[in-house]
Amino acid sequence: MHIKRAKTLKPAQIRHLLRVTEATSRHPERDALVLLLGFTCGMRISEIARIEVADVLQPSGLIREEVSLRAAITKGCRQRCVYLSHSKALAALDRYIEWRWEQGKGTAMDRRKWRGLMPQTSLILTHKGSRYELSVKRRTSDSGEQVEYLAADSLQSYVTGLYRAAGLRSGYSSHSGRRTFASRLLAQGHSIETVQILLGHSHLDHVAPYLEVSSQELSEAAARVADDY
Repeated sequence: MHIKRAKTLKPAQIRHLLRVTEATSRHPERDALVLLLGFTCGMRISEIARIEVADVLQPSGLIREEVSLRAAITKGCRQRCVYLSHSKALAALDRYIEWRWEQGKGTAMDRRKWRGLMPQTSLILTHKGSRYELSVKRRTSDSGEQVEYLAADSLQSYVTGLYRAAGLRSGYSSHSGRRTFASRLLAQGHSIETVQILLGHSHLDHVAPYLEVSSQELSEAAARVADDY
């Protein structure tokens, strides 16, 4: 059975998507951050929906560069770390935190801790200030067992809508951010093992769907091998 994979984006397409989101979204502060967490951290939409303020901020208000995704919120139920080190993602997070404070969404009285946000609230909130709803799904595990996991269908549909608004329609979806993150790492020469760890996959063969190589790249790779002879 052929499984349809979400398309990856080129850097120019990412910039275009972010520009259109800034210009047309009712909540660009939040939406730009959601997109960048996919492109720069490789996070699933369900993980973005479930991380909390305390996962990304220290009590002092400093941003955690290394964010631990608890096993309870990952699809494979395996804890992993993602890294908030990309300058655009950091700037987007700072801007969104300030926006949340100004809008009074999940805020406390004291700004000296957690930048004024309540630490146990979801980082990404709906326009009403609540967490995104989750639905129970089932999938077959590596051992062939049926396991349950939680999916953020409403946020997933919303993010896919951001792609549509930017003219990225056929084949692009909310999963394109995670796939783009993986393919960019591979294109930059990082090992498959590194990608496996950053994506949180238990087996190397799970990384195979992210190996998107163009015919030009294949041709150039073959040419470089021939150069050695």
